[in-house]
Amino acid sequence: MSFSAPRTFPKQRFTRYASRYRQIAEAFARHGMAYLLSVLGLERFVSFPRRLFGRQQHHIPYTRPERVRLVLEELGTTFIKLGQILSTRADLLPPEYQQELAKLQDSAPPVPFEEVEQVVVAELGQPLDRLFQAFAEIPLAAASIGQVHAATLLDGTEVVVKVQRPGVLEQVEEDLGILQNLARAAERRWDLADQYDLVGLAEEFARTLRSELDYVHEGQNAERFRSNFSKNPMVRVPRVYWHLTTPRILTLERMRGIKINDLDALDAAGINRTKLAEQASQILLKMIFEDGYYHADPHPGNFFVESSSRIGLVDFGMVGILDEHSQDELAALLFAVTTHNTDRVVETLIELGVARERIDRFHLRSDLDHLIARYYDRPLGEISFAALLTDALALIREHRLGLPAHLALLVKTLIVGEGLARQLDPSFNLTTVLVPYAQGLILRQFSPLRWARRLGAASLDAALLGVELPQQLRQIFGDLERGGFEVGMRPMGFEPLIQRFERLANRIVLGIIAAAFVNGLAVLVSTYRPPGFERWAGIIFASGFLAASMLGAYLAWSIVRSRGR
Repeated sequence: MSFSAPRTFPKQRFTRYASRYRQIAEAFARHGMAYLLSVLGLERFVSFPRRLFGRQQHHIPYTRPERVRLVLEELGTTFIKLGQILSTRADLLPPEYQQELAKLQDSAPPVPFEEVEQVVVAELGQPLDRLFQAFAEIPLAAASIGQVHAATLLDGTEVVVKVQRPGVLEQVEEDLGILQNLARAAERRWDLADQYDLVGLAEEFARTLRSELDYVHEGQNAERFRSNFSKNPMVRVPRVYWHLTTPRILTLERMRGIKINDLDALDAAGINRTKLAEQASQILLKMIFEDGYYHADPHPGNFFVESSSRIGLVDFGMVGILDEHSQDELAALLFAVTTHNTDRVVETLIELGVARERIDRFHLRSDLDHLIARYYDRPLGEISFAALLTDALALIREHRLGLPAHLALLVKTLIVGEGLARQLDPSFNLTTVLVPYAQGLILRQFSPLRWARRLGAASLDAALLGVELPQQLRQIFGDLERGGFEVGMRPMGFEPLIQRFERLANRIVLGIIAAAFVNGLAVLVSTYRPPGFERWAGIIFASGFLAASMLGAYLAWSIVRSRGR
């Protein structure tokens, strides 16, 4: 059973899960974010006063980033996970939002042991005492998706058992469908949402979270890491016990050691923290640049240090994949930066997929020149990696570019990894360890073996083209002779102008309707006077005047709003 395949959601946006939509809408209104209700199409789920005014102000007003965090915390598992992922998207959110969303903790009260036991028995098909010699009732950790219990196998082996919470899968699936519907509504109602491809982001988030919900997939990730580091005696990856693993149960070898951020314990054990920082960084960079398969959640709780300084890795729910093409493009980007070739930097960024729409290349090139000039002629080992990424991501946000999901995950992993190493050694600089890998990427780009492979692939493409080209040309000439040849063009530059004309036409029509309404009301009042008309004249006039005023106010508001853009 797997949850990684895309799911088809109902076309009707708000016909299902009405109570959950109402919870979401009320949470936005309660935390003073009612201005988003119309953008997300949720205005119908809250009362008119709350829609206008939201929650009463706290005596110390919350900032907008704090309100976003509070809303996500209140809405539970799926939204907490969404906030955690958004906190890593420096290409989408400014630093103040990232810092606030990074405070979201994936913790929850433990599920009663009776419910845990029911899940284990239902998944594994046998009572606990036939599967384990011992099974701790109090969990080692409890998160929003699952919780971890210590256990002992019948042969005495110590393990940890990760058990999914009852009902969490159904709730997450419901929320993922709602999030995708809200993203579609926002793209129709909000220009900025379309620029950032909210639907694509929602779909990517759904794939990531469904993968995390499948413990079989997590076990496969652990097995792959175990294989990749099988020849490295300084890295330990737990063994997976597959006969005790299902999509909702994961049983792993138990890891013991010092948490990598417990500095006092590391010092007491006589472990050299400077060497440990370099060792941990080399492990991460090997995953990224050699294996192309890396642990994408390198926070301190996922690293244990044994007395021999061997590092143990746990929690493989989130992994990143960097294919050969992306590695080649990163090598080209590094080479372009080090040679101060700004034009090549722009082209490589476009190849990497950061541009979702037409960009101002001249302005982007000028800003890149200024950015690269700050680091020009400086050895890579002397460049602050965090500072470089911060400047680059600010530039990406300014030009409304966006990193593809796999590159955003890579950037986040490198930043978190450097932060972890700096906790161990404040003087540590990731670029000192990154230099050999960067040089290796660049050299690999020009290696004879790589060029031979490329020439082989190009030869195959050329052969296929030689076979198919005559037939395709014959079809084109046939269409030309029959007059059936068509060329489609999409004038991207005219779209903003066309949209302005559409809005102008809508306002003109609305103004005509309002004027006609007022004029018709005046004619009706002056000519039509049935018996008893005097008693109702004031009410009719007031109602008509109110309707016309509302139409006029809406027209004025739409004009002011368009100027604000």
